[in-house]
Amino acid sequence: MKRVFVGLVAIAIIMVGTTCIWASQEDDAKALAEKAAAFVKANEKEECIAEIGNPKGQFVKGDLYVVIQNTKGVNLANPMAPGLAGQNHYELKDPNGKYFIKEVIEVATKKGSGWVTYVWANPATKKVQAKKSYVKMVDGTDAYVLCGIFQ
Repeated sequence: MKRVFVGLVAIAIIMVGTTCIWASQEDDAKALAEKAAAFVKANEKEECIAEIGNPKGQFVKGDLYVVIQNTKGVNLANPMAPGLAGQNHYELKDPNGKYFIKEVIEVATKKGSGWVTYVWANPATKKVQAKKSYVKMVDGTDAYVLCGIFQ
């Protein structure tokens, strides 16, 4: 009986710890996206694309990174995949068939900001994983930024 109790307590501690880590990562992702949106609003388009697209720039923190796209689905900069710049991802589906860019655009344009979940390849591990991204419309532009966490 004592072993079962100790086991349950250990499981509870792990679950609470994992939840706290995800919550912290969510806060970090949101803060980085908000910072990027403010940067885009305050600077010229070319400077923003260069800075957000820089893998060693201020919008890459560990495994968090910001992507900028326009509301037509065109990728403007992705520091982990620079070759995606200029490509239209409006019809892009995740491996489960979800049109997640359409959902991202809807959240950005209708709500201004929010979270979207989908499945994506983790650039660090190269494995397909669940991802939750915070999207933020940049006021006064046709662009939005997003930053996500792999779960």
